[in-house]
Amino acid sequence: MDLPVYNTLILSDLHLGAETSHAREATRVLKHNRFQRLILLGDIFADLNFARLTKDHWKFLGYIRKLSNPKRNIEVVWVEGNHDHGLANIMSHLVGVRVYQQYAWQYGGLRHLAIHGHQFDGFQVNRVRLSRWGTSLYLRLQKMDLKGKPIARLIDRLNTRWLRMSPKVAAGALSHAAQHGADRIFCGHTHQATHVEQNEIHYYNSGGWVDSRLTYLTIGEPGVEIHVYDKNLYNQHDYDEREINEPDHDRQEHRERTDDRDSGEERGEADPAFADLADESGLFEDVEYESLSR
Repeated sequence: MDLPVYNTLILSDLHLGAETSHAREATRVLKHNRFQRLILLGDIFADLNFARLTKDHWKFLGYIRKLSNPKRNIEVVWVEGNHDHGLANIMSHLVGVRVYQQYAWQYGGLRHLAIHGHQFDGFQVNRVRLSRWGTSLYLRLQKMDLKGKPIARLIDRLNTRWLRMSPKVAAGALSHAAQHGADRIFCGHTHQATHVEQNEIHYYNSGGWVDSRLTYLTIGEPGVEIHVYDKNLYNQHDYDEREINEPDHDRQEHRERTDDRDSGEERGEADPAFADLADESGLFEDVEYESLSR
């Protein structure tokens, strides 16, 4: 089957380290879609405790590292979320990608802007310490919860729909887009995939990967599409054996130049000491991908 080549695929709020993180499913999505740019739109980690990462979580990071290799001709962008704060240096070495506070690019004659969205949630912005304490409590509840995690899922829904105030984030994002001359703005943070149009500006939320409804966004010739992960579709094939985004010289004519991007507020360079984390995790085992710098 000849799959479409998307300009951009956006995925957010994977919360690696949380027991409800669907890292394996997210990896399958990346392996079996064709795209020129991948934007990890914040909160890819639950917190700074790497001891909670499972084998599937490390595999996701390993695949991100593969995608970031220049041989693949795929641009990989990490936009910082409130849970990712302080991880920019680690990410630069661990998976070989740059980390931004916001990211802008041109496609189809339109200006696109990606920002996690917590910046428009005053409650979250003013309660960083409480937010981190809440994450720790949430992860502990997951371990002691009953089958199906009803308590943890209830807390997650309340945290998403009440505290994070999806409409407030959408309104703030639309205002931010207008101030920065963007035609489309993309956020995560609320865990609810949605689309809102106001004054010819389009706001999209990419949803999340910790609940029962797993979603991601694609941008291409048909426009912006919200996709819901269908396990039945992905289970029809062996997705550990076949990868769509392999280097293919025959596809170069379809590739977009990457000089259409506007980095915005990029984080600093990495500390080499964090390279040891990747070595211990097994991310350096694939000799085809020798360099972590871009």
